[in-house]
Amino acid sequence: MLHGLARTRLSMRSLIGPLQRAGYLVINPGYPSRRYPVETLARLAIPPAVTHLRAQGATTIHFVTHSMGGILVRAWLAAESLPELGRVVMLAPPNQGSELIDWLGRFRWFRLLFGPAAGQLGTAGHSLPSQLGPVDFPLGVLIGDRGAHWPLARCFAGANDGKVAVARAQLEGMADFRVVDCGHAFIMRNRRVQELAVRFLGSGRFGTDDGL
Repeated sequence: MLHGLARTRLSMRSLIGPLQRAGYLVINPGYPSRRYPVETLARLAIPPAVTHLRAQGATTIHFVTHSMGGILVRAWLAAESLPELGRVVMLAPPNQGSELIDWLGRFRWFRLLFGPAAGQLGTAGHSLPSQLGPVDFPLGVLIGDRGAHWPLARCFAGANDGKVAVARAQLEGMADFRVVDCGHAFIMRNRRVQELAVRFLGSGRFGTDDGL
């Protein structure tokens, strides 16, 4: 699992139980999300976790990410090969950037507080999410639609989860996509989200409310 910007590994712990009950060995590393660019953060967080899983005999490695954690995975997989790669579930990922970053990134206090990785997550064509392009691995995306309040609501033209527009969470090549009734910050605590994440890891689809 990989947490998002300005969060810690503790933010993902509500997912540990559901994943373990489904039979998965869970690694939940932390990383200094406000200190380095995305590419550096990916190298700090992902290879040690992969090494640990291989030492435990893992033959398939899945990812479950929140927000910027999904961009770390995309950046790392664009540069590295992972033969054991299974499926990836991204919760609230800024896969096409975030308008909120476009707005807040103008302010020096924001850049100082949130670091270089935050500045890479805008919507411009030169932004990192735009440069990474489509995915070629089994990807399921979940995002909420409890939108931002004023004044942040002015950043978004349509449905959003308070940080990322619903439309910008989507990504060419993804296998499945679902909008859920929650916000950005605590989407990982939503029981329906947890159920859908486990379902996608097992089957490659979110399925329907009536089952697979």
